[in-house]
Amino acid sequence: MKRYLAALLMALCAFGAQAAEADVPAEKPAWETTLAKVKDMWPDTGLCSFLKKEAPAFITGNFDEAARPERKPLSANRNGYWDKDLNWHGGYFDDGGRFVEGHAVKVLGGMPYGIGQLIMIPICLVLLYLAIVKGFEPLLLLPIGFGGLLANCPLAGVTAPAMLHDGVITFLQSGIPVMQGGIVEPGGFLYYFFRFGIDTGVFPIMIFMGVGAMTDFGPLIANPKAALLGGAAQFGIFFALFGALGLAAIFGQDFFGCEPIKAAASIGIIGGADGPTAIWLTSRLAPNLLGAIAVAAYSYMALVPIIQPPIMNALTTKEERLIRMPQLRPVKKIEKICFPLIVLLLCALLLPSAVPLIGALMLGNLAKEVGPSVSRIADTMSNALCNIVTIMLGLSVGSKLACEKFLSGTTLAILALGLCAFCVGTAAGVLMAKLMNVFSSKDNKINPLIGSAGVSAVPMAARVSNKVSLANDPTNFVLMQAMGPNVSGVIGSAVVAGILYTLCR
Repeated sequence: MKRYLAALLMALCAFGAQAAEADVPAEKPAWETTLAKVKDMWPDTGLCSFLKKEAPAFITGNFDEAARPERKPLSANRNGYWDKDLNWHGGYFDDGGRFVEGHAVKVLGGMPYGIGQLIMIPICLVLLYLAIVKGFEPLLLLPIGFGGLLANCPLAGVTAPAMLHDGVITFLQSGIPVMQGGIVEPGGFLYYFFRFGIDTGVFPIMIFMGVGAMTDFGPLIANPKAALLGGAAQFGIFFALFGALGLAAIFGQDFFGCEPIKAAASIGIIGGADGPTAIWLTSRLAPNLLGAIAVAAYSYMALVPIIQPPIMNALTTKEERLIRMPQLRPVKKIEKICFPLIVLLLCALLLPSAVPLIGALMLGNLAKEVGPSVSRIADTMSNALCNIVTIMLGLSVGSKLACEKFLSGTTLAILALGLCAFCVGTAAGVLMAKLMNVFSSKDNKINPLIGSAGVSAVPMAARVSNKVSLANDPTNFVLMQAMGPNVSGVIGSAVVAGILYTLCR
């Protein structure tokens, strides 16, 4: 009896289900729904995504929201906000509540934004080629090039900022809008890399720790007058600075997209051939130029063996290139330990703004010179820490190789000025050595080739000086003598960066 009742109940349930299905419209099969979604993906993927003419909304602030009929005073969303007079302000509020205004995107030649992205892909591949095949600064050009690829992948969102929307808008006394509360939309991972390491200046400072732990200041201590050669090589910085100011005067104050003096200072520092210093200063004065300046700085550092020898040979005679310099005296350990402390204290007294870079450099060097008691710290700074930060620094800089920032006349001007600054710095170091020889005795002559090592591409510039010397006399080694101007150039570029930051901030 129970079996018959159970069967009857199941039959009634099945009949009721069929009746319910008869009242509800039949849904499409799952495969048809999936196929429709795949068809709708085409405009947002593949070649179509590259050919989109609109730049990302958070960049331009050009949204259809401005025409919405339901606009309300001081209402906002992720696209911007309406002010009290119902005027639309395109842009976005970052996760700290600060408003970032949208701006027009200008790509070289008036190209659509998507085509600009498509052009940036092979440019980034060229950077990877130079790093992998040619060996030009591979530790940095490789992550920079790859970061540029990521930044120009359409719709990937790896560089999109964190945005706050649907909050309450208030205004500061200065009239600046801020948002409180609301919903935070997370940004891309490269955005967080850049914000943590570049905006704060942490990555360049950590790199300087590693550089200090790998640097031997013994040649400079043994021959203090080599610091004059390192100082003379910084002349290229000021040459590029005045050149940038000249361009701003010719093409207008908005040519670089920021205050001309700040842009000029950031571009000029390329002449020091010191990548971390250039990144540190640019991130504070002209962050919109960071991508072009970083690429220029590291590219010219990598091209030291190609650019410098012709300049050195053109400015020196055969007789000068054959000058033999006396061997450097041995430097005591106590001298090497006291040197970073003295330099730091002098910097703190004379130029406090350069203390972050000089302090990090001297901390790493002090850890190196103290010896076995802190060898683990020095080893970490010069290896693990430096390698990790180098990867993140390169990716962060590469994230700024977006087409609207790189494909512009400004970038071409930066590359040209950077090359001029580098060449002038090399020439100034050589000429300073020639000038010092005028006042030196016959036994204390300086080989002018070591003056070119004043550009702070450590130790590559010193090796190039030695290579050119050996090409003229296979027995004339000047590597150790060239390391004096080379390491003094590192200090010199950091000091100049501190001066420019103090003058321009």
